Formats: sequence, C-alpha cells, structure tokens
Amino acid sequence: MTRRGEDDQLDLHGNYTELLSLAVHEIRTPVSVVGGYLRMLQRDMDPPLSERQRHMIAESEKSCARIVAIVAELSDIGKLDGRSITLARQPVDVFLLVAEVAELVHEARDREVHLKVRGEKRGAAMSGDTSRLRTAFDAIFRAILREKPGPATVVAERRRVAHDGGAAAVVIVSDEASVQEAYEREPAPFYEKRGGLGLALPLARRVIEGHGGRLWSPKPTRDDDPIMRGSAIVSLPLTE
Repeated sequence: MTRRGEDDQLDLHGNYTELLSLAVHEIRTPVSVVGGYLRMLQRDMDPPLSERQRHMIAESEKSCARIVAIVAELSDIGKLDGRSITLARQPVDVFLLVAEVAELVHEARDREVHLKVRGEKRGAAMSGDTSRLRTAFDAIFRAILREKPGPATVVAERRRVAHDGGAAAVVIVSDEASVQEAYEREPAPFYEKRGGLGLALPLARRVIEGHGGRLWSPKPTRDDDPIMRGSAIVSLPLTE
C-alpha cells in the first residue's frame, strides 16, 4: 500500500471513531431525559397511576435502560477501534474463567437447553482484562444457546493447543454432537449480527482480538447450516 493509501485509511478510521463518539454523546442526553421523566412518573402519586399505566411506564423504562446499555456498548466499540481503551492486564486462567461464566448462564434453561463445560479444567494462564473477557464469554455463550429451540446440550470444551511456537487456549462452543466437527472445519467469520444481544457480540470479538486472540465460526456447508450458526470457537494466546 502506498503512503497516500495509508494516510487515507487513517483518515477514514479517525472519521469513523469521531462519528461514533459524536453519536454516543448525542444519544445519551435525550435518553437520560426520557429515563428521568419515566422514573418521576413512577413516583408520582397525584393522581395515582392505574396498574395498566404503571406496567406501561415500567416497560418503557426497561426499554430506555436497554438503549442506555447499547449506547455504552457503542462507546466501547468506538474506543476499542480507536485504541483509546487500554485493556487491563491481570493474571487469569482462561479455563477457570470459562467455567465461572458458564455457571451463571441460565437464560435458556426454561427451554431445556443446558450449557456444559468439559475438557481441561485449568492450565491456561495469560495476562488479560478479566472483566472484559468475562463479559465476552458471557455474550458468546448466550448467543449460541439462543440458537437452540428445544431440548439440547451445548458444550464449551476447553483445550490447550500448540500455537506459533507457544500455546493457546481454545474454547469450542457447540452442540454436544458437533464439537469436533466444528473445530475441524475451515474457519469463517463469526456470525455476530444476531438480534436480542445488542452490540455484545461485536464488542466480544474486539475484546478477544485486543488480547491477540481470535473468534470464529465453522465454515458452513450450506445456507442453513446449523453448525455454523450454533457454534463459536475462541483462541487466546497463553503466557506459559
């Protein structure tokens, strides 16, 4: 690439991050005002609100809170892309972290969809931002569980593998019967445009890549391939 091309890319990247920052700023103010008025209405007792009105206001406040969360995710994406966030560096065992996160993921149990962790229990030491990695794995687990419509068991299998002269922690998240096939297929970009999760998945990918890792899906064999949509593979370089 020529020097001019590099400069153009930098300009585009800078404009993109500036636009995200401006959008976040402009959205936060009206959302804060709407949220404040909704809370005031909930406390207003003169005249008392009916149960129907209280329900409508409560649901509106939940939606407002969801917008606030999405704006925060958008802000983090802009900062990660603009390299204005420094990821914390603390000792963390990825395998232990995966087990801790999986233990708290319950949202699919009403459909009898369960998440089971197996493989190596520890021995995946790295230096990383524990809080952001925890949030990233939580988003990935929830995304895959949402793909299962009925009784199913999703496995998060932990493996330590050789990688570029060192070692990497690999976590394969897939249907119990498809773990090995998902891992052996050629990698494809992770399908992150899923409804109901806000920007949690694009943010998760950036966090993993910010640690020198990678998030991908198995390459599909057909348009409606369930293994592609229902699987995710994470690889993170280890320090020892």
